[in-house]
Amino acid sequence: MSGRPTIACVIGTRPEAIKMAPVIAALRAAGWARCMVVATAQHRGLLDQMLDRFAITVDHDLDLMTEGQAPADLVARMMPSLDAVLAGEAVDAVLAQGDTTTVLVAALVAFHRRIPFGHVEAGLRTGDLSRPFPEEGYRQMVARIAHWHFAPTAGAADNLRAEGIREDRIHVTGNTGIDTLLDTVRRLAPPAMPDGRLLLLTAHRRESFGPPMRDIFGAVRDLVERHADVTVLYPVHPNPEVGACARELLAGHARITLLPPQDYFDFVALMREATLVLTDSGGIQEEAPALGKPVLVLREQTERPEAVAAGVARIIGTRREAIVEAAGRLLDDPREYRAMARGVSPYGDGHAAGRIERILRQSLRALQPSPD
Repeated sequence: MSGRPTIACVIGTRPEAIKMAPVIAALRAAGWARCMVVATAQHRGLLDQMLDRFAITVDHDLDLMTEGQAPADLVARMMPSLDAVLAGEAVDAVLAQGDTTTVLVAALVAFHRRIPFGHVEAGLRTGDLSRPFPEEGYRQMVARIAHWHFAPTAGAADNLRAEGIREDRIHVTGNTGIDTLLDTVRRLAPPAMPDGRLLLLTAHRRESFGPPMRDIFGAVRDLVERHADVTVLYPVHPNPEVGACARELLAGHARITLLPPQDYFDFVALMREATLVLTDSGGIQEEAPALGKPVLVLREQTERPEAVAAGVARIIGTRREAIVEAAGRLLDDPREYRAMARGVSPYGDGHAAGRIERILRQSLRALQPSPD
């Protein structure tokens, strides 16, 4: 490495763009390194929304998404494409965020080329390779070969220590998603006064396909039928299996609206106006509590236990009766609701990206050979 180092930021999905946007902005504003953005386009349309919204200029677009892509096929196509980019550039570090195929491949390609890899949002664990699948496996595999582990919480850092990761490679930074969230809220217009109570739903996990997904949607219909002032908004994930099930079980009800995938700013506005959030998404488990919204997690386990420990999120699984009971309690009991709607944010203070930028600057300077 000589002169100004090059840091490749690899993104492929909407959540990665949301959570890497502040890191990219911090690196480009600091100016000491060249920040090169590589888009795998693992999720083409959803990624493009965020690239436009956050004005992220892409240096290399691999455009890899295909209809009905399977993880193994995506890995097979992504490895040589991303490797060719790194082979053609003098890259000094690679960064990626989260737990997708894009992250796994970015770490592997960097490892093969002996380029240090930084894992943003490192250390999240459920301990069960089947939940979430394949994300939990990807997280654990990436940890073995990462150079920098940017852990969002002390608990995530403890998970890494328990796996034998060197202490000097673990950095507790907070979650960059909270950086983006707080900046976005500052830009939004004042919230409208809602008519009645809004239940915001997201559901898309592979392990929920089939009967669990049907239970989730059945529970939503039950809740609407039992609470005349409740409406439901559901931005439907583009996966065809999710969409077909949603249309079959939720379409046609006067107080249930199926929406296309929302722009991030629009979705944050919906979260801000929601009474209650039902989700199997990881990022929303972090964002909604920061906005004072109770979160019911439609999964059997979570890699984000901090909100559960703080009492602002609750794991309820996918059983129809359990969802109806837990959501109904919050809708019917004001004390239960107030206990969860406390605006607690255990995932960060909005300054994670700045910490990551400073750590990289100090570390890359230390790695640079002396002139002698």
